[in-house]
Amino acid sequence: MHTASISHIIRIEDQGEGMWAYLENDQVYRLEGHPYSHSAPGAHIGRLETVTMLPPVHPTKIICVGRNYVAHAAEHGAEVPAEPLLFLKPPSSVIGPGEAIVFPALSQWVEHEAEMAVVIGKRCRNVTAEEAWDYVLGVTCSNDVTARDLQRKDGQWTRGKGFDTFCPVGPWIVTGLREADIADLNIVCRVNGAIRQEGCTSQMVFPTSTLIAYAASVMTLEPGDVLLTGTPAGVGPLVPGDIVEVEIEGIGALRNPVR
Repeated sequence: MHTASISHIIRIEDQGEGMWAYLENDQVYRLEGHPYSHSAPGAHIGRLETVTMLPPVHPTKIICVGRNYVAHAAEHGAEVPAEPLLFLKPPSSVIGPGEAIVFPALSQWVEHEAEMAVVIGKRCRNVTAEEAWDYVLGVTCSNDVTARDLQRKDGQWTRGKGFDTFCPVGPWIVTGLREADIADLNIVCRVNGAIRQEGCTSQMVFPTSTLIAYAASVMTLEPGDVLLTGTPAGVGPLVPGDIVEVEIEGIGALRNPVR
């Protein structure tokens, strides 16, 4: 991948379609080619506020990790798993920065879960933890929105985690990082400006490379697939009218209204 000099990859709306671009000093430029193969800087488009941002990912699947922070497991009265606890969210749940999380009629209790997300850059299958980071394009912010009442009622997580709009991702993919660069980042979730969650990636039970290798031992990870690495303690309810923000140190801030 030829993205070493392009550190903030975005997708923007272009005549009703998604176009890959990148951000440099608040200026948007076309990305010629594709971020998962050969790409190069392209023409200047304009300032960031003049474009409509889309989700910076278009995954075939979203792999999530449950109970990867000890304090979050404890607040639900659950044990920390001996191996990573994987589940999936459908690609149809993805929305971008500024898009609305839609409160479903089937649920009475929807919660935020702030998470660091890793974007896979090339096909990955049966790799070791030592090799895993070589398959990463970059890192972004995500929110594993959950209908908690349905999750508990069903006894499994597909419905509670899978509604349309339940996976905000963005605002961009930060590339060119080493795994050490993301090993000790603060994660904060705010609702209407008030801090709800605050944790650090150093508190993860299973580090990112272990999660990638574990997932890739089960299924082939394709370029663009997204791995959500778990949420710190402090998850709580959202209601229509809220503004929820996930901010990760050195990565960015993802804001979404709830309606």
